[in-house]
Amino acid sequence: MDTSYGDYRYLPHAVEGFFQNGGHRVYINRVSATEGVVIDETIIGKDSREPSQRTGLWAFNGIDEIKILAIPNGTTQKIHNAMIEHCENLKNRFAVLDSKKCANLDVIRKQRSLYNSSYAALYYPWIKIRHPDTEEILCIPPSGHICGIYARADLQRGVHKAPVNEVIEGVLGPEQQISRAQQEMLNPLGVNCLREFSGRGFRVWGARTTSNDPVWKYINLRRLFLYLEESIEEGTQWVVFEPNNERLWARVKQAASQFLTTVWKGGALMGTTPEQAFFVKCDRNTMTQDDIDNGRLIMLIGVAPVKPAEFVIFRISQWQGGSAATE
Repeated sequence: MDTSYGDYRYLPHAVEGFFQNGGHRVYINRVSATEGVVIDETIIGKDSREPSQRTGLWAFNGIDEIKILAIPNGTTQKIHNAMIEHCENLKNRFAVLDSKKCANLDVIRKQRSLYNSSYAALYYPWIKIRHPDTEEILCIPPSGHICGIYARADLQRGVHKAPVNEVIEGVLGPEQQISRAQQEMLNPLGVNCLREFSGRGFRVWGARTTSNDPVWKYINLRRLFLYLEESIEEGTQWVVFEPNNERLWARVKQAASQFLTTVWKGGALMGTTPEQAFFVKCDRNTMTQDDIDNGRLIMLIGVAPVKPAEFVIFRISQWQGGSAATE
């Protein structure tokens, strides 16, 4: 979780909420302030050919271990766009976006309309906590706690389990109560509400991405595909510079099939048999002679995720110059 952000007072509470809700490891990047104010450009930072010279959000580009990204109180469109672009470019992490503080329904709907990406999710409203030292009641952005819930669900069930209907630990309640009618209006828009239920506690009650594409509307679907693509891509690095022939294709197909069978047995894919859950193709139907002559090995994989049930296709390629995954 990246917790570089605009208001330093939220950092300890966001990190504490992360660990209270199941998080185990966090990467933090403090950014400098000018006269007590941190501007968006400083949070986003700058890229550099030298990794040690990267600043702000760019400093996390080389850390493959990061799977969830958050900037508590970084609620401007510029920061959210940078977070989404960061995740879309790296294709191995997911952004948790905070709603604006004290946002009413019109404000949150307008904020949601600004984005169209399956690599992010928006949570509303802010949450109330009690300061551990002063006993003061504070209102803070929820992303730190939400990232902890993501980690909890990943550990207990796997990335295919939506981080929803989970109790938010270490909080007093929401900044403002969300009614059922408001929930029914906001959820289809892709706003994930945090709601308090009598006898059931304060819970995450939404699992939608900020994508307008119905295929990618669920958080767990996008994160499952991030996991599959990265795992298969990394697991096939050994094929680089191997003789690109039928024997290699059979070995690659077998390795991918074994991995996907394990994923299916874990409950992430539909079907009562592996054949109903996924397919793997790697032969002359997935590669042209030009591909072979130019050192490209192309494997076609289809999986049937738990939600939605239809097949979603992506292609894994390995060649001498590098690797790629396309959906």
